[in-house]
Amino acid sequence: MQPASDGEFSASQRTALKPYFTNLDGPVFCLLNMPEVVKGALFSRYSRTEKSLRRVLLDEFLDRVVPPSAVGEGVGAESAVASDRAEEFYERILVGYGDDSVAELAGAHLALERVSTLAAKSLEDSRIGLSPLEKSTRYVRFDRPGADGKALYYRGPELNHPGYEPAMGELFATYSGLLEPLTETIRGQHPRRTDESERAWKSATRAKALDLLRGLLPAATQTNLGLFGNGRAFEYLITKMSAHELPECRRLAVDMHRELSLVIPTFVRRSLDAGHGRLAAARMVRVREELAGLAPAPTPVPAEVGVRLVEFDPEAEAKVVAAALFPHSDLPLLDLAWRDVNSDRVLEALLGGRENRRQRPPRALEHATYTFEIVANFAAYRDLQRHRMLTQDRQLLGTELGYDVPDLIRTHGMEVKFRSAIEGAARAQRSLASSAGRELAQYAVPLAFRLRWYVRANLREIYHLCELRTAPQGHVDYRSLAQRIFRCVEEVHPRLTVHADFVDMGPGDELERRASEMRLDQKRAAVGRSSEPRA
Repeated sequence: MQPASDGEFSASQRTALKPYFTNLDGPVFCLLNMPEVVKGALFSRYSRTEKSLRRVLLDEFLDRVVPPSAVGEGVGAESAVASDRAEEFYERILVGYGDDSVAELAGAHLALERVSTLAAKSLEDSRIGLSPLEKSTRYVRFDRPGADGKALYYRGPELNHPGYEPAMGELFATYSGLLEPLTETIRGQHPRRTDESERAWKSATRAKALDLLRGLLPAATQTNLGLFGNGRAFEYLITKMSAHELPECRRLAVDMHRELSLVIPTFVRRSLDAGHGRLAAARMVRVREELAGLAPAPTPVPAEVGVRLVEFDPEAEAKVVAAALFPHSDLPLLDLAWRDVNSDRVLEALLGGRENRRQRPPRALEHATYTFEIVANFAAYRDLQRHRMLTQDRQLLGTELGYDVPDLIRTHGMEVKFRSAIEGAARAQRSLASSAGRELAQYAVPLAFRLRWYVRANLREIYHLCELRTAPQGHVDYRSLAQRIFRCVEEVHPRLTVHADFVDMGPGDELERRASEMRLDQKRAAVGRSSEPRA
């Protein structure tokens, strides 16, 4: 590695800088022990000076020179960094120059607990600059009561309806009552194998039971959510949530703003202010209300469950081939699209020889786009919504399109209890919709009910989504949707899909998590062996 510069810093300066960088000499290094606002300010200042990044920190953001013994590596080092100076710099850039991109240079980790599943979908709907992670219905049982002894579902004052809490209570009681007998039934059908640990077997069978029962959970079910994002993304998220039709989301906007103001205050300052955030939020509300008034009145429309391809580009193959050749040619893109080239050889060179799905298809595939309309249960939407490199939007969650009962719930003799709880919630939803509106009534809808949404995605994302979501260990609901999406594309563009080697169109595993849990045991054993001292 070549040094960044010879003799740039004195011995005392190196001592002062040491706690803040992974190395002081190489041209590639990471930042340590600094507030997020300082990291971002360093990078943004870096773009406006001839100085090195380490020199910028030393000259402009260190309050004093302190030895490592005083600061400590990783302990108390932030105290030597001038956060207020970083804040002033950002204020100057954001206000004086309007360079919003600098807000992408600092971020924060935000935890939101006991948030309804409905609100979580709104939080996760932001695609760029945010990375969400949500409590899983496959690995965590949701019938554990809260500290107050009550089932964990949202009870806002806006849901003060006589039928709401009894219906939600029945859903959770049914979920809880069926979980253990269903788990034991599954374990009886899938006894532990001789090459399977008890841990792997219990995990796989419990996951199967939780998968089958998740349709009972209402959209009001409280979940935990972690978000990592940059300042610009959080600013927009707070503004957008402040304009939301659900009071819970508007309250979350205030809570998020308060907490993020303690970590990245400069970046979220405008999200709720009168000059920026409030004006933007008011416009969002106005647009939503005007469009709702222009839309046809809601009427029951028959819907075929599944996936329908509603739009594709007949010239996609030529465009993908042209885009693949473009970096290696001196011709304009449109000329390449109509040149006489061997498309099969180009596509083979572009896509052939992938050894696993993590070897991503190239960017040229983004020149083929598709629009799908999907009707499936809300639980499946909850899984697929997390794919961010696509455009999607949904209609209001309701009960008009019916609901799904898993086949194994029927065969295990649990259908009557399952349907009773689901239909009780549907009655509460319809009553709540009449008195409080369809938006609030969404809370009462179990995840088993279907809704309609659309997805617009390019072929590169189709490869990623279908190769990931058709894996045998995937939930049967989203797995079948991913298979149908792939079949739709395959029918119109067979030569563009022939190299999707890791899309699994098979029936899947009856006990989806078994093989994965057994592989997990092998990985743990390997890690344990590798960590043992050598003889």
